[in-house]
Amino acid sequence: MAEDERFLKTHKVSGELSNRARHSMLGGVPMPWMTRWPGSHPVFVKSASGARFTDVDDNEYVDFCLGDTGAMTGHALPAVTDAIVQQARRGLTTMLPTEDSLWVAEELASRFGLPKWQFTLSATDANRFVLRIARQVSKRQKIVVHDWCYHGTVDETLVIIDERGRTISRKGSIGPQVDPALTTVAVPFNDLGALEKNLSGGDVACVLIEPALTNIGIVLPKDGYHAKVRALTKKFGTLLALDETHTISAGPGGCTKAWSLEPDFVIVGKTIGGGVPVGAFGMSDEIADRLSAVIDGHEVDVSGIGGTLSGSALAMAAMRATLTTSLLAEQFEYTIPLASRWVTGVANVCASHNLPWHVQQLGCRAEYWFCPPPTNGADAAAAVNPELEDFLHLFALNRGVLLTPFHNMALMSSFHTNDDVDLHTDVFSDAISAIVS
Repeated sequence: MAEDERFLKTHKVSGELSNRARHSMLGGVPMPWMTRWPGSHPVFVKSASGARFTDVDDNEYVDFCLGDTGAMTGHALPAVTDAIVQQARRGLTTMLPTEDSLWVAEELASRFGLPKWQFTLSATDANRFVLRIARQVSKRQKIVVHDWCYHGTVDETLVIIDERGRTISRKGSIGPQVDPALTTVAVPFNDLGALEKNLSGGDVACVLIEPALTNIGIVLPKDGYHAKVRALTKKFGTLLALDETHTISAGPGGCTKAWSLEPDFVIVGKTIGGGVPVGAFGMSDEIADRLSAVIDGHEVDVSGIGGTLSGSALAMAAMRATLTTSLLAEQFEYTIPLASRWVTGVANVCASHNLPWHVQQLGCRAEYWFCPPPTNGADAAAAVNPELEDFLHLFALNRGVLLTPFHNMALMSSFHTNDDVDLHTDVFSDAISAIVS
């Protein structure tokens, strides 16, 4: 089609590199998710700064993906660059603490309200470690997650509910270690009855959830949902873990702070490192006390929690620089209205064409749907239209606008402008006109 031809014509160098890459990298990319971009091959990046990047064909883009949240603070932050260079001269890793680690732990405790913190290489690791800890202190084996959730590449969370109500591996999950029904129960988002039913047996160690679904599109909780989730977990002696890796878009302390939530654990990742691979998890004093005997034991190095490069001097320096200069209240006061402007622009285009679509917002993150607002993951998944989505993404990419490839999400940084948002609105309007004409 015309958009495919336009892409090939304007991305010739990327095409040459992609053909070459197929000989040395699985799928022609360093990480398989990179095959999900629109177009016949991935775009190879030359440089990125602020809210923009340039590819090897010298095409410039407004970046609303921002590394799928990894660069939510903007690309090439000067403070993070300086911190990385300075720490490199002092040594990148020693498997010993630095003063930066203390500063970051205190800062995260202040933001999220949980007093004790540990550091990892990713939010996936943090989620995995939290589940181990929950099982250790509760002496229970099962976990509960939301249907169509996403918590990184943790095997036991890559699940959905099938048509018979069973928890099964999500389509696309490669080589799950065991039948997930042995470890996991999936319940629909916003379904308190299903949650209570599955907690009542007294065998669930932890409920691991995002405050709002994000990786099947933004699905917001109903009023009072989280208060009742917390009440149910306390009633049945189950621990509650909130994965704020994406929902940190709600504010400096994520939804935990913005919505006054009271979890036993909080997990964060990628964003707080300014682009450096990092993750962290916080816990209550009670959990920390119950875990102390294990952490202080002689065999802690084979506990299944940790990693040689976790909490490295490099990671801690990057996190300190990021949290000192970014993800601050005053920046959210700028980026959240940008997301609202994006929502208004898209909604107006949909209304002008009488499309029954919907736009959802969570802080500085926004997405559009091809349906009315869903209330759970299954409804959200049923509304996915890959062909339509691919066209809209490629149309935008060909005009210098990048959206997140897995869904129709835009993320705002303090480097974006009203003009950037309006550019997307204009491009989106032209794409819809091309479809309906």
